[in-house]
Amino acid sequence: MSKAEFTDGGGRMTGTVAGSEPLLKVDDLKVHYNPTKHPIRAVDGVSFTLAKGETLGIVGESGCGKTTTGMSIINLPPPTSGSVVFDGIDLTRLPSMPRQEQLALRRRIQVVFQDPYSSLNPRKTLAQTLDKPLKIHGLNAAERKDRIAYLLEKVGLNPKQASRYPHEFSGGQRQRIGIARALSVSPELIICDEAVSALDVSIQAQIINLLLDLQEEFNLAYLFISHDLAVVEHVADRVAVMYLGKVVEQAPYDALFSNPQHPYTQALLSAIPIPDPRKRGSRIALEGDISSPLNAPKGCPFHTRCVRKSAVCETVPPQQTAVGNDHTVSCHNL
Repeated sequence: MSKAEFTDGGGRMTGTVAGSEPLLKVDDLKVHYNPTKHPIRAVDGVSFTLAKGETLGIVGESGCGKTTTGMSIINLPPPTSGSVVFDGIDLTRLPSMPRQEQLALRRRIQVVFQDPYSSLNPRKTLAQTLDKPLKIHGLNAAERKDRIAYLLEKVGLNPKQASRYPHEFSGGQRQRIGIARALSVSPELIICDEAVSALDVSIQAQIINLLLDLQEEFNLAYLFISHDLAVVEHVADRVAVMYLGKVVEQAPYDALFSNPQHPYTQALLSAIPIPDPRKRGSRIALEGDISSPLNAPKGCPFHTRCVRKSAVCETVPPQQTAVGNDHTVSCHNL
């Protein structure tokens, strides 16, 4: 699919606006389960920024920590250490804030979940599902009814369907409901956790176009978590590649897809299915399985599967190295 098919001819940002403060700044974020004894380092020192109206894609294999990274921003689970600053507010303090301050912040950050069925209450109608957050945030009955009709039209559903239950909708329609719910309280940041991975390819394109249209209209920032690089290439302004709880490469989407530097990123890109045999490159096969975060290897976390490792990779963790404009790589052998 071409970029035009996804974006309907629209453009994309190419990074944080010069001189502006990021909407979200994550610095050295760590999420360790059972931290005092045999810690599981699900997220181990992740840093990135996200501007208003921008999309950051977070990609990697299952188990790399990308979903935990996204959910820990809203304290589900709470970070073990590090800082998460949203519009100047430290979100790691969220559980200790007064309830009204929590509500005000949670209104500004919403989530679209992976499974468009299990994320909806099967016993609630569409109207009841959308009414709940509006009621919590103080809208009266008349306002809520008008807002629900408005939201359904925005995501391409008929307001007359508001009395139906989730099982009466298709997977794509259910994900539109999830997007409407996230949009209901006028957020500034939406965390899309594998938001299209459970959908057919043709439906994926429709949902992606919807997300892009909503982003343009409401100046939304997206944290787009996905294992599908073919999708991320078309929606993200910048991409962070994660491996075993760490970001190994981060760059603008065009630089990452045209000139990947980390061997793991190169292997991921080589695995993208390309329908035209004449355009296919050679596949980079990684040997072995991803290591366990319970017993992460010393040094570079990727050295157990890397084809160009050296002795230093086995003992010394690599630092982020700048290789271009807003392009950093964590590798000893560039």
